[in-house]
Amino acid sequence: MLLSELQERERRFKLALRAGIPILLLISLVLYSTFFKAQAVLEFTLETGVLMAALLFITVYFIYFLMALSAEETLIDQTTQGFNQKAFVERLEKRKPKTLALFIIKNLSLIGQHYGDAEVDRILYTVMQKLNRTFHEKVKGDTLIGRRYGAEFIIALNENNENLEEILRTFAKENSEIHAIELDYQFAVVTNTGKDFRQIVFQLKDMLSMQRGANKKGKTSVTQNAKEVVALEKTIVDAIKKDRLALNFRPLLCTHTQVVEMYEIAVKLTPHLHDSILPRVYLPVVNRLGLGVEYDLALVKHIIDILPLLDERISLSFNLSPFSLRNPEFQKVFFAYMKEKKVEPLRLVIQLYERKTHHNIGGYLKTLNAFRAKGVRICIDNFGSSSASMEYMKHFKFDMVQFDRDYVTHLEDTTRYAMFESLCKMSKDLHIVTVAKWVDTPQQKEKLTHLGIDYLQGFGIGEPLDEQSLITKYNE
Repeated sequence: MLLSELQERERRFKLALRAGIPILLLISLVLYSTFFKAQAVLEFTLETGVLMAALLFITVYFIYFLMALSAEETLIDQTTQGFNQKAFVERLEKRKPKTLALFIIKNLSLIGQHYGDAEVDRILYTVMQKLNRTFHEKVKGDTLIGRRYGAEFIIALNENNENLEEILRTFAKENSEIHAIELDYQFAVVTNTGKDFRQIVFQLKDMLSMQRGANKKGKTSVTQNAKEVVALEKTIVDAIKKDRLALNFRPLLCTHTQVVEMYEIAVKLTPHLHDSILPRVYLPVVNRLGLGVEYDLALVKHIIDILPLLDERISLSFNLSPFSLRNPEFQKVFFAYMKEKKVEPLRLVIQLYERKTHHNIGGYLKTLNAFRAKGVRICIDNFGSSSASMEYMKHFKFDMVQFDRDYVTHLEDTTRYAMFESLCKMSKDLHIVTVAKWVDTPQQKEKLTHLGIDYLQGFGIGEPLDEQSLITKYNE
């Protein structure tokens, strides 16, 4: 049985005692004063019958009221029978466990779309039971397991268990299919936790986002020390506040002129006395803390300050968050700073990438038009990787598209090449400038040029430059 179910039974038993004992005492006193003390022989009259009925009604009503109150304040998540979020956090603060893990079913929403809510609930319940059984067998002491919401499970251990990561990996492997449905799991672990458990749960979610952003060459650790996580968060915030942005400039070669006419910007944070921090590490923290607009404004101002130092034919391409673009204050500051520095708007190319179409697509496209009306160019990044990019293409005339890496790095694949070729033709028919990145070999360059791609970027085109090297290059 789950620990949550045991504690829920204990809670209800104590509540029943608290309700029952006073009622029994009340009934005893009433009976004693009414019958046994007042007269020697017990006689049932209409008056005593009414009194007994009233006592019975009050008793039943009071017990029912407490039962209803008990159900409302239950410890149990009704779907999984584990601890609900409120009860789980209360127990965390009392027990102060040293290790917390966030374990999620990544594809649960997709399962819901195809199998329905009843099957989702069934899977959640099964996963909870299996997690409980696994930890009961492999970990000493009670393990708290609760459901935060949706597909998120939180696991708390009293000690720092070095085997926790392996336990969860094994669990994910052994339970990759439940009820003939494939499940995709992800998890993160924090050790040496402090006092603010709510904050730690948010940090665990950041760690999951970092894992999703990691590539094969740079995987993010699944397990981290809570003190290090907190210190990193403070470092990130401080770096943004002090505009410690390190810009890296990747040259884009125009296939028609064979001249570099544009640079794509990659950004890192460079905190004082700290190694550089990659976007996949700091962006989840930035977004959670609501610093997205502040970060994007710092980046935009930095870029605008650089442009006058470069050849006037050079443009700079960079990513901005769609949430910042939709922010009226961001737009106001962006346009005002661009005007103040007298920068040619066409030299700024904003890259956008969204996996899902915005719910208010009309309003979003109106926002993009506001930037284009000022002369700023708009580019879709990772074009062809999601349905959202195609949906936007139906409604908005983009200036540029940057094709998804998968097409450029698999040019020998007949199927992908055919798809890539059709995307190139569509872009040309719509008079949209095309960009292919990850070009590392002469063979790639030749094939992409043959496809009519307008700009190429990669190690086969040119090495990236840091900010000072770029400025020096155009001011020698």
